[in-house]
Amino acid sequence: MTLRADLDFLLYDWLGCERLTERERFAEHSRETFDSVLETAEKIANDKFAPFNRLSDLQEPEFDGEQVHLPQETKAALQAYTEAGFLAGSQDAEFGGMQLPVTVEMAALGFFKKASISMSGYGLLAKGNANAICAAGTPAQIEAFAKPEYAGRFLGTMCLSEPQAGSSLSDILTRAVPDGEGYQDDPLGPRFRLKGNKMWISGGEHELSENIVHLVLAKIPGPDGKLVPGVKGISLFIVPKKLVNPDGSLTGERNDVSLAGLNHKCGYRGTVNTLLNFGEGKYPVRGEGGGGLDGRGAGAIGYLIGEAGKGLNAMFHMMNEARIGVGMGATMLAYAGYEAALDYARDRPQGRPFAQVGPDGRPVKQAEQPQVPIIQHPDVRRMLLAQKAYAEGGLALGLYCARLVDEQHTGSPEAAAEATMLLEVLTPIAKSWPSEWGLEANSLAIQVHGGYGYTRDFPVEQHWRDNRLNMIHEGTHGIQGMDLLGRKVIMEGGKGLQLLGARMQRTIAQAAEIPALKGFAQALGQSLQQVAGATQAAWSTGKPSEALANATLYLQAFGHTVLAWIWLDVAVAAARRDDTFARGKLAATQYFFRYELPKIGAWLQPVAERDDTCLALDPECL
Repeated sequence: MTLRADLDFLLYDWLGCERLTERERFAEHSRETFDSVLETAEKIANDKFAPFNRLSDLQEPEFDGEQVHLPQETKAALQAYTEAGFLAGSQDAEFGGMQLPVTVEMAALGFFKKASISMSGYGLLAKGNANAICAAGTPAQIEAFAKPEYAGRFLGTMCLSEPQAGSSLSDILTRAVPDGEGYQDDPLGPRFRLKGNKMWISGGEHELSENIVHLVLAKIPGPDGKLVPGVKGISLFIVPKKLVNPDGSLTGERNDVSLAGLNHKCGYRGTVNTLLNFGEGKYPVRGEGGGGLDGRGAGAIGYLIGEAGKGLNAMFHMMNEARIGVGMGATMLAYAGYEAALDYARDRPQGRPFAQVGPDGRPVKQAEQPQVPIIQHPDVRRMLLAQKAYAEGGLALGLYCARLVDEQHTGSPEAAAEATMLLEVLTPIAKSWPSEWGLEANSLAIQVHGGYGYTRDFPVEQHWRDNRLNMIHEGTHGIQGMDLLGRKVIMEGGKGLQLLGARMQRTIAQAAEIPALKGFAQALGQSLQQVAGATQAAWSTGKPSEALANATLYLQAFGHTVLAWIWLDVAVAAARRDDTFARGKLAATQYFFRYELPKIGAWLQPVAERDDTCLALDPECL
């Protein structure tokens, strides 16, 4: 089986994406155009990205004091990606987009993530950046910044964290002050001067594009000159590396954004990661107004996007999109590792099966027989089947979420509202579950290779190193757990959890009519009741500290329940076929229900009991 065959099944047999062409936005498309997009993505990924994935890992970005140097192959790959239109795939035609369904676009982008997660990162960052500007920016900002990004002239970043404030955004110290008395009159939006430092900025400095558009979170001081505490004082600003005219052309002047250093990472090495200084005076730009803020070196110029004090609302448009994208990236790394392990297991001869029992009752191998490929050993098949369940299950989950995004954009008002609520609940899972279990898939891929897997002779060690980031960035694993249990499942009286439960019950009813799936349907129903009971028990005292003490365990159990549902729904579609592909899907479903789903009881017990082992622990005891 190939990734393309898997995508065809999920898009058309399971999600029914062909039916989207009946909607006005996608009326110019057909199954043929969708297939053409997938074929183009696969070809470019195989020709321009995959052959240089190892090079991007070995030849890390270097800074010579003036420029960051990357392999030329990275720029060539990005150029091919851009020229094929993938930066604007789902965007309106007026932006140079193809108006693709997000589901088809995400499927196509999977080829690039699988070929080289780090080389593909630049385009995905730019796409998310431009989408955020389109969602919250003015027409002038869209024209000057977003459209050049969709065209590939500019690339983009998201600048949230600071050296002293990683996930705790309420503690950021970057300041933004109005740029003189006429700051509100700039055609690109209210103009501010920013000073501060940002850490962990992917794509923060390079020569891959004409310009880099930074989306920067900063605080506007109050009348007393002090920063407003908490997240309510955070605003979002467009801060270009090079200043632009309203038509998107460059003015020829560089903004006061400078590189303070590169971060040298365990994996994801092909995506440059930076510490940036805003307004330190290395590239001073001339001011426009008075009030003591004009002159040179007054700070980096930034344009307010959206409303002042509501920067997180605008930024989280990009963040939520990025979180689903992170999950898909983790999934495709798992997929790549699974394919490598499967090929290796089929080719690597080692050992002989136990053929009989000796006189002492112990199993005996027949030494005179030739060695067999390691795929013949049950434990190797267990490791491969686990990888298949994690990788293909994560892919199905990501595409399901993308299908909900299409429903948000083009469905009826009722369907769009339901899709929005379901995405609220599923986004933490779409980000975290593939990040955790895709990493486990990559670990198993190394194990299948044995000692060879621990060397650079095979790609699986790089897959593991690249995937290890995904449990950290765009909201750590623990933060996703607190978001899920602390907000998502209880918001609006638990409406999102109820909607998700109703969809699970529909799948349970369908599966119960298929003899091979009836037992799995019953198991999923029981698991859903366990999750609901643990949710209620966790909050029974109304004390957040008690409810959230074991939020990560809840996240794991909830995620496994969601994936059991996804696999069961996929199995219902697969049961309509009778071929090797369908039998593989049913085998993965069986594995997940028999080996994985039983784990949720152990995870949920401390949640339901509000176990205080960790909450009550004196840190001095560690």
